[in-house]
Amino acid sequence: MKSILYIEDEIDIGTWVKEELESSGYEVTWLTSGDTAMEHLENTDLIILDVMLPGLDGFSLGQRFKREYPETPILMLSARIAVEDKVQGLTFADDYVTKPFHPKEIIARVEVLLRRYNKYQEKTVLLRHLEVNVEENCILDTRTNEEIILTGKQYQIFFYLLKHLNQILTKEQIYEGIWNESFIEGDKSLMVHIRHLREKIEIDPSNPTILETIRGIGYRVKK
Repeated sequence: MKSILYIEDEIDIGTWVKEELESSGYEVTWLTSGDTAMEHLENTDLIILDVMLPGLDGFSLGQRFKREYPETPILMLSARIAVEDKVQGLTFADDYVTKPFHPKEIIARVEVLLRRYNKYQEKTVLLRHLEVNVEENCILDTRTNEEIILTGKQYQIFFYLLKHLNQILTKEQIYEGIWNESFIEGDKSLMVHIRHLREKIEIDPSNPTILETIRGIGYRVKK
């Protein structure tokens, strides 16, 4: 049974969502603030987090959770509908839903996030000519049967994108997920690392088929 940590201070909404999740087969730990949340995260498969909370708000909590448990998906719930709020939430969260919402929508989004993250629990992922051992962080070129050696940042970028396989991530998401600091527009560090990474993993770095650039948005690792 998948375990969900749900943080929501509105009792009516919290009761309703918890019942819907449990009726769909999930084990739910419901908290009304984030004060003790870190105690529950180790055995949590997914976090549902409201933005407006007593004490630390959902944005601050979510950033802390993602730093400590980057492989645990976060679904944000909020009454805030402004684009700026959604963008802020999606710098660390995996999905953002505005209130009011239908319970079936929440269940569907939870299932999508769990499927997405469960993919990367497979021991081996095949990406064209690459065989990636996720447990050992080993990348093998199947054409030569030789291991591809990456630098520390190249490893972090590659496996961060691999955890979000086929998902387009902005350069801000990637930078902040790897460097744990805010992205400054115009910084070329990520672009330089990606160029060098492609030189090692792509057959033709000038025409990448694994680590793609999505013009105007960011990057993705494509299977």
